[in-house]
Amino acid sequence: MTPVLLIIVLVALAVIVVAAAVLIVRRRRAATASGSGASAGDVADRVVDRVAERSAAQSGVTGTSLRDRLSKARAALGGPLASALERASSSEEAWTDVTEALIRADVGLATSSEIVSAARARVEPGADGSQPAVVALKSELRDRLGGFDRSLARRDDGAGPAVWLFVGVNGTGKTTTIGKLAKREADRGARVVLAAGDTFRAAAADQLAMWSERSSAHIVRGAEGADPASVVFDAVESAAARGADLVMADTAGRFHTSQNLMAELQKVRRVAERGTGVVTETLLVLDATTGQNGLAQARQFTEAVDVTGVVLTKLDGSAKGGIVVSVQTELGVPVKLVGVGEGIADLVPFDETEFVDALFD
Repeated sequence: MTPVLLIIVLVALAVIVVAAAVLIVRRRRAATASGSGASAGDVADRVVDRVAERSAAQSGVTGTSLRDRLSKARAALGGPLASALERASSSEEAWTDVTEALIRADVGLATSSEIVSAARARVEPGADGSQPAVVALKSELRDRLGGFDRSLARRDDGAGPAVWLFVGVNGTGKTTTIGKLAKREADRGARVVLAAGDTFRAAAADQLAMWSERSSAHIVRGAEGADPASVVFDAVESAAARGADLVMADTAGRFHTSQNLMAELQKVRRVAERGTGVVTETLLVLDATTGQNGLAQARQFTEAVDVTGVVLTKLDGSAKGGIVVSVQTELGVPVKLVGVGEGIADLVPFDETEFVDALFD
């Protein structure tokens, strides 16, 4: 055999060996995935695992103020307001700039005009400098945001479980909000049952199942595409049989202008009270970064299912903050909880005084 032919044979053998090794590795990986039941659902579970672990790690972190978490909202709203209010309280141009700043912060045209008119009326005639205007505007915002009961209602008759329905379009953080609240309520001693009423997205039920494990809550779920109302009804009856005092029900969240969705949510609410349960809260979960689009969603859901409170998520992100004022002023629905981070402890009760102070100070 000539040297050239020998080299060719050796190269060919090397290629065969490498190809065989690659094939073996791929088969082993496939066998491992098959043996562990790997699927899209498993991938979703692993993602939820990581989020939950990060949330658990962050849940013990304290000392971060709402002011720090609202830095972006403060820059969007507080900055322009501060600039406008630096001028004399009686300046017409300055008050016009204040109105524009509120509008740009998603407060809305009509509400912004009303707020500025009322704030100007609070300023004493002849008042000098910017401080009287700042005080007047902060007082007006606090008054408009105040006067609401922000507690989450429970039953006190002991005759059956209270039901909290969570509604909202997909992508607002509805399922994650339920998971965080379930963990919080369980840690406080509540016996919680979760209802996976969003039967049109398998990932939603899988995610809720992971949260149920972390909160030691029982979960009731149906087959993909099953009637959401029946799942919620079964969850209420299961809660009653177990002696649980709280059912948290996830719901579907297709586009908010879909009449079919609204009719479905109305049905879910009716069915939830056919047995031993009583719906004490219908919480609308809104993405705060959507601004006035979020207000349009709030109107649709409020008209359909009698929303009792709003959960604003992602308020620590690019949200301008004014949506808080819009929701409460135009709809009369209180913001009960706000999401200011990914951790479990970052879903906090809304406080109007702290919120207004955070935007200005």
